[in-house]
Amino acid sequence: QVQLVESGGGLVQAGGSLRLSCAASGRTFSSYSMGWFRQAPGKEREFVAAIRRSDRTNYADSVKGRFTISRDNAKSTAYLLMNSLEPEDTAVYYCAAGPFGRAWSTPGGYDYWGQGTQVTVSS
Repeated sequence: QVQLVESGGGLVQAGGSLRLSCAASGRTFSSYSMGWFRQAPGKEREFVAAIRRSDRTNYADSVKGRFTISRDNAKSTAYLLMNSLEPEDTAVYYCAAGPFGRAWSTPGGYDYWGQGTQVTVSS
């Protein structure tokens, strides 16, 4: 069982930056793939970024070059650094943990989810 707690969301102007954190409980954090997803009002949850236990990363086209996912296994924490934020990035952001080998850009690849943190980008 893994519990995930996101933090770091907030209100920021367009062009600004935020860093989200996802703190995980449990002793097997390093073995999981970690992902970030987001959901805007009236839209489906969409993939943002993911990182394997090998530190290999994957990004949605809409955030490539602006967002960076990372992990610190010693702290059992995953991060999402978001630069050059746009109003279209406004959403609730969720982190997720899933076993290695599953598809990492779809929600079905993850077993554990955090409660979400709101990110609002004003124009």
